[in-house]
Amino acid sequence: MSIQIATRVDDEQAALFKETTRQLGTTPADALRMFIVAFNDYRGFPYEVRLPRNDVEPFASEREATEYASRLALRMSDEAR
Repeated sequence: MSIQIATRVDDEQAALFKETTRQLGTTPADALRMFIVAFNDYRGFPYEVRLPRNDVEPFASEREATEYASRLALRMSDEAR
């Protein structure tokens, strides 16, 4: 047995969703099915869900920001492997 799940989004979001799924070579229905399977497999959202921190401080210098971004990029590259 299968059931239909529906939701409402504004026209702009729906059009963007349809176009993005088309560009990815899939359909909106398949994309939603993939999300539901991933959600259930992860037992929650398949990506981080959190509130932004209010205690963010700017980097002391451009060099510090660049070094941070480089370390983050390398870490993400390693995790992708």
